[in-house]
Amino acid sequence: MPKYILINQTIKSFKKQIRVAADKSISIRSILLASQAVGISKISNLLESEDVLNALNIIRKLGINYKKKKNDYLIEGFGLNGFNIKKKTTINAGNSGTLARLILGLLTKSKFKIKLIGDKSLSNRDFSRVIKPLELFGANIKSKKNSLPIEILGTDFLRPVFYNERIGSAQVKSCIILGALNTPGVTKIKARYSRNHTELMLKFLKYPINVIKKSNHEIISIKGLNQFKSFNYIIPGDISSAAFFIVLTLLSKKSQLIIQDVNINKSRIGIITILNKMGANIKLKNKKIYKGENISDIFVKSVKTIKGINCPSYLNSSAIDEFLVIFLMAAKAKGVSNFKNLSELNKKESPRLDIALNFLRMIGVKVKRKKNDIKIYGNPNLKIKKKIHIKSYLKDHRVFMMSSIAALCFGGSWKIEDKDSVNTSFPSFLKLLKELGGKIN
Repeated sequence: MPKYILINQTIKSFKKQIRVAADKSISIRSILLASQAVGISKISNLLESEDVLNALNIIRKLGINYKKKKNDYLIEGFGLNGFNIKKKTTINAGNSGTLARLILGLLTKSKFKIKLIGDKSLSNRDFSRVIKPLELFGANIKSKKNSLPIEILGTDFLRPVFYNERIGSAQVKSCIILGALNTPGVTKIKARYSRNHTELMLKFLKYPINVIKKSNHEIISIKGLNQFKSFNYIIPGDISSAAFFIVLTLLSKKSQLIIQDVNINKSRIGIITILNKMGANIKLKNKKIYKGENISDIFVKSVKTIKGINCPSYLNSSAIDEFLVIFLMAAKAKGVSNFKNLSELNKKESPRLDIALNFLRMIGVKVKRKKNDIKIYGNPNLKIKKKIHIKSYLKDHRVFMMSSIAALCFGGSWKIEDKDSVNTSFPSFLKLLKELGGKIN
């Protein structure tokens, strides 16, 4: 079967109600924490994407059994460090930086050496940011060039650490938190603000974790070696998946969309703040709190005028996975949009900042770059009339999805490669686009 799609016409007006894919970040964390709980945990509405299925494969290879029963996954844990690890074990995180970095935090007490590998894209990413704190705990790690493959050998003599996390990376913070679970004493992290799903899940599990919020950072304290019981958890919709349909609706004519039961954690909804500053009127309805997480329906309708934005850089971490579609809004905006300090975009599945600039220029949008800052000169009358070919970019699912939204909104004749990349995070993406009326071959 072909690994690309063809789009030759813009989407027509629609008025629909949909559900997007379950939250990938919470799906992975729920699996990893269930593997450390005592008893059988039930996880419902788990995202069945490649990244999440790789998490299930990894815990099974580490001796944790699970089974699927209807829409539920039942995972049997044996408590902290309850893995049954065999000699010469290799685990594969595929394309997932979240999975790769977090699982390392749970292996600081492993009795045998474990080899962690990933796909080509993940193997090019920087792991020094988690290797350093894990070595401070006392784990033995071998890696060439601070990238995958990584070999980790745990120790029975773990020591608590104080770590200053300066990047604003939830993956780094969560890796340290998970490493602290098996460590005697109190581990402390001074961290820049980033998504906080790990902390919220542990609080829901009544684990002794404390978070003190400061003006531009937080202090997290974790008391190690406390067992916690198995749990039930229903995974909400993913704001990162919803983002593509939010922008599709905003850029389409006379359209309206309700996206049901989406996680609107404050550390994740930078895109809504940014888009509303640009003239959108996105509303959150039917709000509720579920086990510490904020969930609501998202109501969005198309807009006639999009304004340029001087995007505050403090919003970067809460919108880091959504900037590709935010740039599509800026391309169609009236005026110039400024975005600063976007170096983290080039440390994702592909160099997304570089790709975004090439993409915008390809579709006729003026862009200027100074190091990690960019200016996008919007064109409210943007309409593409030529052929566009989006070639493979390390199978980056978000590049594929951004390109699909651009094709349906801006016109032109598009050939977009890496169709299967959506299986990483959002297997039903193309099916949902077609349900809204998108003509995709």
